[in-house]
Amino acid sequence: MQTEENRNRMWTFILLYILGQNICQATEEYSTQMYYVKLTIDENAIDNITQLIEKPFVYDTNLQVNNLTITTTCQNVSNSTECTCKPGYRWSDSVCKSYQTCCRETCTFPQNLSHMCILNTSVAVNGSLILKGNTYANCLTDKSTIEFQTCNDNLTTQLKSVYSTLTGFDTLTILQYSVGSVIATFQMIIAYGVNPNDLIIKSSTLLNSSLSASLDLVTTGVVTLSMPNNPVYYDSNHSLTCTLQKDLDIIPTWQLNTTNNTFQITNGTGAVVTWTTRSTNIELKRITELWAGMYTCDYLQQLNSTSIRHQASALMDVCLLPKINIFLDPQFPRCKSDSDILTVTTTCQIESSTENYNVTWNTEEILSQLLPKNGSSGVYTVQTYVKCGDRNAMPKVRCNFVNRCNQQRTASININIIQENDPFCKAELDWQDTKAGFSAVLQCKGSAGLRTRNCTTESKWEKEVSACVNQILNNVLQSSIIVDIGLGTKDDNAANVLALFSNVTNNTQSINTFSNMNASVHVLLTLSQKQLNPNESAFKDFLVSSSNLLEKSLGNSWTGDNNENVSLAEKYLKSVEELINVSNITSAPKQTNIQVAVPNCSLPTNCISTVFNISVALNSQDRGNVKMSAFKELEQYFPTNSYFGETPNSHVVSATTERSLGPARVEITFPLLQPRPRNVIMTCVYWNFNTSTWSSDGCDWTGATNEGQCVCRHLSSFAILMSKKPLEITALTEITYAGLSVSVLSLTITLVIELIVWSHVVKTNTLYLRHTAHVNISLCLLVADCCFLASSNPREITAIWCVTFVVVKHFCYLSMFFWMLCLSCTLLHQAVYLFHNVSKKNYLRFSLVVGYVCPLLIVVITFLTNNGDEGKYYTSETCWLVYSGLLKGSIYTFVIPVGIIVFVNVFSMLVVIMKLLDHPKNTEKSHEKEKKAALTVMRSVILLTPIFGVTWIFGFAVMLLDLTSGPVAYAANYAFTLLNAFQGLFILLTTCLGDKLTREALLKRLKCKDPISTTDTSTKFESSVSK
Repeated sequence: MQTEENRNRMWTFILLYILGQNICQATEEYSTQMYYVKLTIDENAIDNITQLIEKPFVYDTNLQVNNLTITTTCQNVSNSTECTCKPGYRWSDSVCKSYQTCCRETCTFPQNLSHMCILNTSVAVNGSLILKGNTYANCLTDKSTIEFQTCNDNLTTQLKSVYSTLTGFDTLTILQYSVGSVIATFQMIIAYGVNPNDLIIKSSTLLNSSLSASLDLVTTGVVTLSMPNNPVYYDSNHSLTCTLQKDLDIIPTWQLNTTNNTFQITNGTGAVVTWTTRSTNIELKRITELWAGMYTCDYLQQLNSTSIRHQASALMDVCLLPKINIFLDPQFPRCKSDSDILTVTTTCQIESSTENYNVTWNTEEILSQLLPKNGSSGVYTVQTYVKCGDRNAMPKVRCNFVNRCNQQRTASININIIQENDPFCKAELDWQDTKAGFSAVLQCKGSAGLRTRNCTTESKWEKEVSACVNQILNNVLQSSIIVDIGLGTKDDNAANVLALFSNVTNNTQSINTFSNMNASVHVLLTLSQKQLNPNESAFKDFLVSSSNLLEKSLGNSWTGDNNENVSLAEKYLKSVEELINVSNITSAPKQTNIQVAVPNCSLPTNCISTVFNISVALNSQDRGNVKMSAFKELEQYFPTNSYFGETPNSHVVSATTERSLGPARVEITFPLLQPRPRNVIMTCVYWNFNTSTWSSDGCDWTGATNEGQCVCRHLSSFAILMSKKPLEITALTEITYAGLSVSVLSLTITLVIELIVWSHVVKTNTLYLRHTAHVNISLCLLVADCCFLASSNPREITAIWCVTFVVVKHFCYLSMFFWMLCLSCTLLHQAVYLFHNVSKKNYLRFSLVVGYVCPLLIVVITFLTNNGDEGKYYTSETCWLVYSGLLKGSIYTFVIPVGIIVFVNVFSMLVVIMKLLDHPKNTEKSHEKEKKAALTVMRSVILLTPIFGVTWIFGFAVMLLDLTSGPVAYAANYAFTLLNAFQGLFILLTTCLGDKLTREALLKRLKCKDPISTTDTSTKFESSVSK
């Protein structure tokens, strides 16, 4: 009987809504007060209790009892109390947070403890009142003092006088006071739904009429939040909806509070936020652990100094699924005989998780049952045995992770056994025995990623490929991927990512591998694809980190085993260009390896800026917002096959604009990284992202006169390339070899002829000097030509031989011209002092000094002044003197003396010609021979001066004209080569065979058969000379 009574006896909470004018009355409006009754009655009496309970409370005719309502019914069940909300009522948020199972209709509490349900429309208001002045300063005193009680009562009365007039007002309690002026924190309960506009108007009235303060309120119950049932499936899609009781014409916000962070939910790849007049909705896509937490939707009302946040919150619990890494130990079990049985341990590793997974194992072709072993958090292992000998078997182990929602994720691995006599790579350092044709895999220690090493079919280890990434950098990369998922604004998320990225790249030693550089570039690439608008601070972090990646110490980290078609340098350039282009900046701080300039292009004149001393001028009618940027070291990291045999000789400079341009002219003046050698062509290029190569389309090099300048007809990323080899002139080498060979032979013949006819042609002192000069000129030219031939391929001779040939050629070519000077001086002396004879001995002394001593002094002084150094005295590329520019270089120690001698020769010829034309007719016949000899010498000078002088005039032109100048330079080179190569032949034909006296003497010597006759003739010539 007692049991039946307990079963039918229930606790019943009854809500009485009493309306009267004597409670905290401050206005003409009615104030309200709520009463709560807890009854323990029989279940059968519940229907009649409402009529009996009204009378005890109504003693004052000014009071009226309205809406007497039962809210909650409870009953004892075993050792607990089970309570149920009546229709239209719910458990409060505080009860839901304390007892998560109470978020449904029925809730179970410890015995003799229960809570009352509240109306679905009931509203809880938490407020913070910031009081100005010292009126309520006593509220900060000790709670036991009279001053505090008086101050607290006064402030409570002030608040209730306004808020008690709200329909459904229940309670208002001041919870605490704090300093900051005087800050009162209070809580108010309104049993029935409140009109948000009434609440903000009354709050504003309170501040305007009674209190000098500002007020912040947060309501719960004005907004209702509809959530999916917990827990939700991993990778599922769900909708969350917040509904307002009344349209407030306010755009709501959503927040997610997780264990570590609070996020504002925005439109992104994982969430779509929409709103209407009285509701807001979130569509969550492919829910993961990132979306687990407490959701809050928020409507903010503001009026004067009052702000009210209408909020609703609910928890989402997500069933998780892990990322599984599965390993074997040993990776490749090795059988020493077919009868062996091997022990193999399989490990499935996941990240630490709050999900309590049910882990099961499956096998295929395994000899025995699995023996699970206890491991550390997130590590699951089993031990099994495999049998050797069966080469067709493929044992497999599989681990299965099942979550609370009965979702499953699986990882499996094959056990590749090294059977007896199978080829394999022997264990080496960290690497265990590995079957031939397979790759061994190891986890990175202290970093993210894996290390792999392939064992070839020939049982040889290949080079290790490491994908180990700094753990902090890997976290940054993962964060960059989800900046636009919808958890927070993508610009704020990107700013946080860039701040972390800047810090991790500051320590270049921690990222000095290809895998780290690859991850770093992918951070920038990922961010560049998110359509960001970074603020000034984020842009600075972006520049710092981008500059850090270009440090010289990281040079070797840009190249690795990258099988992708796009290089890291291209990805870097594309992403940095995009991030610079979308940044709303007017200036940028200079970094070590990156400079960005934002020129003022509003004026119609050229848009000019300078970055790293690279001048960029843009001329276009429709420029928009132009940004110029330059990158140090980047030019070295593009693939070598993209240069087409050329080398980069400038930094990379980029010019971008916010919109596409029409016709444009971009002039870029690069400071060259290396001096351009002569005759080496430069190519102005831009990076073509379509072909992943440098392209010269639309870009022109202005030429050798301004060798660092490019003109392009579009915007892009530009650089200047330099050819590895100078331009080659067709057939010039063949002409040189042929000509010099002919010259060497001709000069040899000339010297032999001079030796044969010497006694026959040397009849006067003048002729003696002439033929002496001819012999020495021929000899010097012969030696010089032989040295020229010997050094024609400088790359195949040593530096000592090269400098030796340069010295000899320098001396011989100068001597050749100085011997011509001797001829000119003799000729000039003979013409001016017609009757003054100079002895052979004096002629010879003078000629030897001028012809050999003077050139020797010039060569020695030049050599010693330049220390005989390569690049100063000579160049190893040509084994000849150095030309460094106008009046610069050792070449001028040859050019200037030659120029002077040619001038003297021309002057001498003019003087002699005038003297001969003005010669007295009654000149003695005795001087007739000297006159003829002088004419012969003059004829030699006239012939040799063009041969040598004009040749070296073209040689000087070759020095001044770069082959990149065009046809004129080619013509000068051909002319110089032809004249210089065949000088020996010209000497043979003009001064030797072309001389009548020499020719006659040679013919006589060749026709003469009688030795006595020859002697007699020689005697006559000798006597003639001695006279």
